[in-house]
Amino acid sequence: MATKKVTVTIPEDLLDEIRAEAAERGLSAYVAEALRFKRDRDRLRELAGWLQEEHGPLTEDERAAAFQELEDLDAEHERRRPAGSHGAGEAA
Repeated sequence: MATKKVTVTIPEDLLDEIRAEAAERGLSAYVAEALRFKRDRDRLRELAGWLQEEHGPLTEDERAAAFQELEDLDAEHERRRPAGSHGAGEAA
């Protein structure tokens, strides 16, 4: 997979926490994983918004199913994570 180096500004205290969490796999891998996680959630929210515009508000059953899907995605994300590492959302 191709990569590209970028510069970002991160609050110092958050960076310290992230470096501690990312020690074994590296800061770049940690940040890339966190960005993928955020992108996936944003896409799900976008889809939910589009579906509401097209088909009306979600029912409680539909909302529960969507939250279950998010939990399933989180569980899959954790399952694929190397042993001993922590979730992207935990350090933030």
